[in-house]
Amino acid sequence: MYRFIKSSTKFKLLCRSKTLYRSAQSPYSPNSILGKEDSSFIHKSKLESWNQSSVRSYSRSSSSESDSREAINYDVVIVGGGPAGLSAAIKLKQLCQQKDADLSVCVVEKGAELGAHILSGNVFEPRALDELFPRWKQEEAPIDVPVTSDDFWLLSKNRAFSLPSPFHNKGNYVISLSQLVRWLGQKAEELGVEIYPGFAASEILFNEHNEVTGIATNDMGVAKDGSRKENYQRGVALKGRVTLLAEGCRGSLSEKVIKKYNLREKGQGQHQTYALGIKEVWEIDVEKHQPGSVLHTLGWPLDQKTYGGSFLYHMKDRQVAVGFVVALNYHNPFLNPYEEYQRFKRHPAIRPLLEGGIVLQYGARCLNEGGYQSIPYPVFPGGAIIGCSAGFLNVPKIKGTHTAMKSGMLVAESVFSTLQEGLKIENFWDNLRSSWIWEELYTARNYRPAFEYGLYPGLAISAVEHYILKGRSPVTLKHGKPDHEATSEAQVFSPIEYPKPDGAVTFDVPTSLYRSNTNHDHDQPSHLLLKDPTVPENVNLPKYAGPEARYCPARVYEYIPDETGDLKLQINAQNCLHCKACSIKDPRQNIEWTVPEGGGGPGYTIIQ
Repeated sequence: MYRFIKSSTKFKLLCRSKTLYRSAQSPYSPNSILGKEDSSFIHKSKLESWNQSSVRSYSRSSSSESDSREAINYDVVIVGGGPAGLSAAIKLKQLCQQKDADLSVCVVEKGAELGAHILSGNVFEPRALDELFPRWKQEEAPIDVPVTSDDFWLLSKNRAFSLPSPFHNKGNYVISLSQLVRWLGQKAEELGVEIYPGFAASEILFNEHNEVTGIATNDMGVAKDGSRKENYQRGVALKGRVTLLAEGCRGSLSEKVIKKYNLREKGQGQHQTYALGIKEVWEIDVEKHQPGSVLHTLGWPLDQKTYGGSFLYHMKDRQVAVGFVVALNYHNPFLNPYEEYQRFKRHPAIRPLLEGGIVLQYGARCLNEGGYQSIPYPVFPGGAIIGCSAGFLNVPKIKGTHTAMKSGMLVAESVFSTLQEGLKIENFWDNLRSSWIWEELYTARNYRPAFEYGLYPGLAISAVEHYILKGRSPVTLKHGKPDHEATSEAQVFSPIEYPKPDGAVTFDVPTSLYRSNTNHDHDQPSHLLLKDPTVPENVNLPKYAGPEARYCPARVYEYIPDETGDLKLQINAQNCLHCKACSIKDPRQNIEWTVPEGGGGPGYTIIQ
């Protein structure tokens, strides 16, 4: 039994979480967990939930008092407070209510608050939410802008050509996913889920049988030189009978587990392929605003061999989400996704909408595009991978929230049966393949690889797949090279001259970065690690013209002359948006993205 008298670890978790909350509008404001003025006061409902749990326990995982890692035991530990992780937690607690069971569930989230690291161009399909909360409208979910129009354009440099829209967004909604995640978090906590934002899961824990037994959060208060600062706190072990990884696209722990247990090979077998999404939320003139209007584009400014496009979603309150997506299997090392987005906004069909408006927020994030062919076997000894960590994005729909949520709900059912009835968690794989997720991704499987042949062949093949074959093609196309291998050497291309920002519609990186609310403690070890520190100067710079200085949308990587005039790579880790592009696109896979101190990174609120 986990007693309050022995709960110093949980108390420290809560107190540390309190200092990291940044949004007074969040349902996870400090007042919902800790007292308004006195952090020693614990909310009565939180104390009651601690005392009522029959399975949580407190322990130390080391015999050394000074270096001991305190541990909390749960039935289920979930890494990631996004749509998949929260849906899994909620469904578990709903099953507990329905079947009079008691399972302790913990969600750990590296963002300073729920939603802080959520970025998605979101036209939301409510299919999974309808199953999870059939009365979500009556329960005031932040979903209130239905799609009113759905357009699809092919852009040339100066013109826009209207095409039939394949997205079928009738019945969908333009939302802020960040705000929906906060609402889901509130619902999860009401059901008894314990949520700890501001804690980065940095390590997978194993037992002697090579089974996952939980995760450990990283140490806080470590200086850049590795010494301990005055505020040093040892990380905490969160141990679970089952561990669920819901970290989002390219999750650092998920990738380690996939590699360790060969889950990619056990699943659909093909490598994952990615894209980088760059996004702003604008406030525009009221006469230009059309709530619920949805627009997608293909074509210019990208060349015909580079897959990508844009989206403009009219939200409420005169806000428009404007985004640009570039597939990371592009060939030209001089291509700069951030600058391509700036060029896009100059298009004569786009610029008039934005002129006179202001940018409220900026962000960037990678997304999975591998689809059906790239789904890994999601179950490992001791847990499972769900949501975008596994890769359930439907590329032609440009939607992954509904599939992520459904994957969380499916795994919750399997976990509940495992813990309460003794069934195997491997049932999740069978349930997944018999669900509408599998049917949806199978039907859409040839859309993305069709564009390996170029823009116009891709449009032709995808049109046949969508309108004629309707996903029933006897052939399953394969993806091309992994994204990092697709980068060609610089000698076969010419540098791209991008126009300078005008400060009205286009902006430089520092200006945009400021709008992301990104913040890291400067005095901490870099979370961006070079496996071989000689590769940037000896390989990337001479062969690929230093592509990391261009594919990063936050100017984390810069080549700076040293005292002898030689260019050396400088890593500005404090700028990191946690987009993960560097770990994907580096030609030699030399960059390892690890988690910084919990609470660091962007602070998204409205950007979706």
